[in-house]
This record gives sequence, structure tokens and C-alpha cells, in this order.
Amino acid sequence: MSKKRDYYEILGVSKTATPEEIKKAYRKVAIQFHPDKNPGNKEAEEKFKEAAEAYEVLSDADKRARYDRFGHSQGGSGFGGHHMNMDDIFSQFGDIFGGGSPFDSFFGGGGGGQGGRRQRKGSNLRIKLKLSLEEIANGVEKKIKVNRLIRAEGVTFKTCTTCNGAGQLRKVVNTMLGQMVSATTCSSCDGSGQIIDKKPAGVDNSGLVSKEEIIAVKIPAGVADGMQLSMGGKGNEAPGGGIAGDLLILIEETEDKVLKRDGNNLIYDLYINFVDAALGTTAEVPSVGGKVKIKIEAGTQSGKVLRLRGKGLKDVSGYETGDQLIYVNVWTPKKLSSEEKAKLESLKDSPNFQPHPDANEKGFFERMKEYFN
Repeated sequence: MSKKRDYYEILGVSKTATPEEIKKAYRKVAIQFHPDKNPGNKEAEEKFKEAAEAYEVLSDADKRARYDRFGHSQGGSGFGGHHMNMDDIFSQFGDIFGGGSPFDSFFGGGGGGQGGRRQRKGSNLRIKLKLSLEEIANGVEKKIKVNRLIRAEGVTFKTCTTCNGAGQLRKVVNTMLGQMVSATTCSSCDGSGQIIDKKPAGVDNSGLVSKEEIIAVKIPAGVADGMQLSMGGKGNEAPGGGIAGDLLILIEETEDKVLKRDGNNLIYDLYINFVDAALGTTAEVPSVGGKVKIKIEAGTQSGKVLRLRGKGLKDVSGYETGDQLIYVNVWTPKKLSSEEKAKLESLKDSPNFQPHPDANEKGFFERMKEYFN
């Protein structure tokens, strides 16, 4: 499978490009690789679709922000999770070029065979999905209930009598410079070219009814709180059999009682007693894959950070895995018996009990600087 190209590279713009610059760049690329201009050229058609996909993401503020943060990877249901067909792309041209294809004037309003007619798109559905740290670490499939608007049984449609199925109303005006043609979206069918013909009792003029469905949602490993995933075509259906909207899934991460998340790293506070710190020991610590035994060296100081490489979370892109960081805390007793006090008093003046920081011993700020770098 070939690696997807960067959306900014496809349109030839920088990552700081304004919406207007992105729109202008897309128009230029779309005209260059339009199927009407490159008949039978499969490579040009793929670049045409590629540009449309890039514009779909970069022209939407939310999608662009997620792309800038996570790239193409949104799991199996992220960017590119549903490929735009030619109907999607030509409907996009209505916003960019003011209705239909920019080649209408050259090819008699064909627009790749689409004319001015466009498919409606149903509205999106949005849900929140709570996930535990364990589910985020391994990825999970959830079955969720959603109420979708779907086409009611028995509903039929017929060609719009106002625009005769064209989806647009064209007006020709004679001027001193010749004939000028203007086109407006048909208000009777909202540009779809169809109107409702028959519908059963209780169904409104949209021809849609609400139905509860159970949808299986596959969540990739490494998602983060606030991330939004998209399942194409799982939103509300559109009147007249157009394109269904998307199901947008907002991730909510529930806080784990033991492990704390820092990006793709996991942090655990390990408390050991003074004797174990001085003599050394073996400790058992939790991780997302089960408990792990670690060795505590003799003379371990409070504040030491141990690293378990690869025991963190997978990056949502699948290319990297974080680590688990274990912060060692040497526990100082708050209450002592008379016998315990006597034993400690006898050791108080021992040379080995006097603080002698190693010249190479790193302080707190040095350890934090090393960690973040």
C-alpha cells in the first residue's frame, strides 16, 4: 500500500496557508487534472480525486486541526476512511466554482456527466465515547446505539418538475456582449433533481424516519482524549437517496487510578521503604500488559526515574510506542516505636548515613531536562 501524500504538498501550499489560499490552490489543481480536460487519463483522475480529498480536510477548520496534529492516521475510520466518489467531488465544485464544473462553458454543461445536479448529503451524527486506559492501549471494538434518520419504507421519488431533474435553473440573458447564462440551485428539490412522490402515513416530506441501530466502532490503539474519529456514511441519510452523513466519535479518556498518561508515556509512582532502598530489592509494578518485576539497586535515592522502554502506549500512527516511567519514592516513616528510634539513633552518626551526593548525581531539574529532551 503506497504512502499517502501530504495534503499541503498535494495542493502546493504551506501549512500556514489561509482558507482563501487553500481554495485558490485547489481550484488550480482541480482544473489541471479535471477528467474533462484529461479524458481517459487514469493518473490525472487519481490526482483529481487526491486534490479533492486534500481540500475536503484542509477547508474544514476542525478536520485541518486534527490533520495538523495527527496526520493521516485516525485509525480505520479517519481521513480517507471513506473515499470521495466523483459525485462527491463534483458537488464540491458548486462551492468552489459557483455551481457545476468549471468546464461547463467548454463542454456544454457536462461537468463529467454530472451537469448542475448534485447529490444531497445527510447531516452528521455526533457521539461521545468513554474509554479506559487499557482500551486505549490495546485498541477496542465498541458496539454503540445510535438513532439515525433513514429512508422510510414505501417512499418513492420522481423527477423534479421544476428543473426537470437538472438540479439547477438556468437563465439566459441577452446583453451587448452576447448571451450571459446564470444558474441557480433549484429550490424545489434543493439541487438533487428529485422530489418525493409517494410516502406512507406518518412520514414527513423528507421521506425519512428515525431508527435505532447498533453500530460496531473500531477504535485504534493510542487515541487521546478530545480526538474525534469519523465513520463515513454512518450518519443520517439524505432525502432522495443522496449521500449519508458521517458518524463523528469524540473520545473521552477516563482517568486511571494507578497509571497516569503523559502523551504516549505512562507514569507510575513507586513507594519503597528505607531498608529496601538501602539494601536493594525486587519490586512488582503494574503496566497495561500486566504486572512487571523490576530491580531496585542498593543505594537507590528518592526521585530516581526508572524507564521501561516500549511499555507505554502506541502512537495512533502505529509507528512509535511510548515508555513507562517509574518514579521511585523512598518512604520516610511518620511514626516510630521506641525500639525503632533507638536503632536509628545508633546509626545516626555512622559515616555511611551522612549525605554524600555523588558528583555525577543528577539533581531534580537535570533529570527533568533529560526526560523532556
